[in-house]
Amino acid sequence: MDTANLADAIDPTLVLLTVEEAARRLQIGRTVCYRLISSGELESITVGHLRRIPADAVPEFVTRRRKPHSPARAAA
Repeated sequence: MDTANLADAIDPTLVLLTVEEAARRLQIGRTVCYRLISSGELESITVGHLRRIPADAVPEFVTRRRKPHSPARAAA
């Protein structure tokens, strides 16, 4: 990976990320990232014909995934 791409991947001033940049931040593949976008789990917007992920959507996604699931209630 060249240093320009590495700098983009960790630049905290970016407002919008490409799918590839978001995937790198999440340490997942591009295809999985597109699947998360398609399912609505990861927020994205279109800018013209381009798909972009708001930078704050990445930590929000992680926070939602980290919340503990409540156990299913037993039928009384």
